[in-house]
Amino acid sequence: MLKLPYGISNYEELVQDRYYYADKTSYIEKLENLPEKRIMFLRPRKFGKTLFTSTLENYYDIKKADKFENLFGNTYIGKHPTELKNSYHILKFNFSGINTKNEETTMKGFKERVAIPIQGFVQKYNLDFYVNWDLTAEGLLSSLIETFKTQRPEEKIYVIIDEYDHFANELLSFNTSQFKTLLSKNGKVRKWYEILKEGTESVIDRIFITGVAPITLDSLTSGFNIGSDKTQNAKFNEMMGFTKEELIQMMEDIGIEKKEQEELLPIMKENYDGYKFSVDATEKLYNSNMCLFFLNSYIDREKIPEKLIDTNIASDYNKLGNMLDLCVGEERARIIEETIAGEGIVSEITEKFNPAIEFEEKELVSMLFYLGYLTIAGEEIGTTVLKVPNKVMRELYSEYFMKLLSIETDLKITNEYTEIRRGIALEGKIDKIIEIMEEFLKRLSNRDYIKFDEKNIKIMFYTISSSVSGYVVKSEMEVERKYPDILLIPKDRDKGYKSIMIEFKYLKKDEENKLQEKQGEARKQIEEYAELEEIKEIQNLYKYTVVAVNDRLYVEEI
Repeated sequence: MLKLPYGISNYEELVQDRYYYADKTSYIEKLENLPEKRIMFLRPRKFGKTLFTSTLENYYDIKKADKFENLFGNTYIGKHPTELKNSYHILKFNFSGINTKNEETTMKGFKERVAIPIQGFVQKYNLDFYVNWDLTAEGLLSSLIETFKTQRPEEKIYVIIDEYDHFANELLSFNTSQFKTLLSKNGKVRKWYEILKEGTESVIDRIFITGVAPITLDSLTSGFNIGSDKTQNAKFNEMMGFTKEELIQMMEDIGIEKKEQEELLPIMKENYDGYKFSVDATEKLYNSNMCLFFLNSYIDREKIPEKLIDTNIASDYNKLGNMLDLCVGEERARIIEETIAGEGIVSEITEKFNPAIEFEEKELVSMLFYLGYLTIAGEEIGTTVLKVPNKVMRELYSEYFMKLLSIETDLKITNEYTEIRRGIALEGKIDKIIEIMEEFLKRLSNRDYIKFDEKNIKIMFYTISSSVSGYVVKSEMEVERKYPDILLIPKDRDKGYKSIMIEFKYLKKDEENKLQEKQGEARKQIEEYAELEEIKEIQNLYKYTVVAVNDRLYVEEI
């Protein structure tokens, strides 16, 4: 039986200590067969990028030739080795963890991330080279290239860069002025990439760069401008992340029984699946780290975890607010609302961002795609359609929406959730949520009501109820091709807690005379839903219609 590889990103450790490995080595062959030798590949955080770079490092390192069979014998590439295996000196950089407090700490951290790997490279390959810490980052790289050219003229270097944009994204989120200073046309970091490009004319043969977003590509790597971006290439869609088959195989290999798998897989699918990075791709992917976190918690506690997202991952993804704040006005509000509502956003995906950092709708939607908050759902008249990939991401939008709503109305509901949960679970009552919603609505300005509709009311209810512990909130879940607006179902169904189903309608203030008509429509719909077999199976189900008229909510229990 294999071990669960949660937190393991070193390929050699993973193989030697018998952890499960989703075999991605066929992509080594695919990358090597490309006409381009310098590859850029982007994926959201925690999608297995570091493990893949470690796999490349172990495969191509000239110093690992004697370990090849041990490391790769059971993989695709071990059975189909390429001509270039174990033929390079590996120079690997990782630009995560840089202190971006100010320009001085950023550049100090950047130089450390350059100097330390160079120091390791020199020792590993026994080069006669002194790492002079008085030199700049670009000076160190330039000196190393010249030394290698002199001492090893017949040999080549494979440069691997992991998290190339990590510090740049930090700057974009919290310090845009410093971002422009360091990463603009004349920025200090850009010069380092110019030296890297010069190295490709002599000893640097191949380069693989990975990160999250192309936010620095236009300004930073314009000094590099020789990389080929394969991020949206369908042939490499599944190179990182888990396919459904890989996830099932892992559960089998770590000893999770078939019956348990049938219980766990739907939860992971709803919360972690749904990612597609090319319009032409056919396979959707699971966020690998989130799946590993879930399974690790399940094995440790011997029950389905209450918390479905790792705190460390949540802190990364909660930078959503900082990205959304770069785009102000109606575009931001509309994107948030459409995303929570599960609607598609039609937009081109920007492959390089303007160094002026003028975030309009296209740039914002593209950034959300690269960060994993949106994913490719299809195509409409030649333009990409993007949607929120899964429930976890949707709830992060909901948290941000509630934050904006609280700021706008100066109303916070932090202390109300216990009372909300008791009312729902023990009595099947939604009174407290309705009371809170009406208070929010009363505090909104008349301007906010101009574009208000049923969707906004539903989003508000979904957002509040998503924070109720112990419940799963399903918005427009498909049941026999019908779509109930909201279902609240207790995670623990054995304790007799109540379930809730709601149908929403909306009327403008001058349409109040149509209230009974709308209530009738909602009643008819919810009664139809109640007859569906899947809905009938839900125990202790309480049914409501809610009709909003401006800032009043008319609730009817069916």
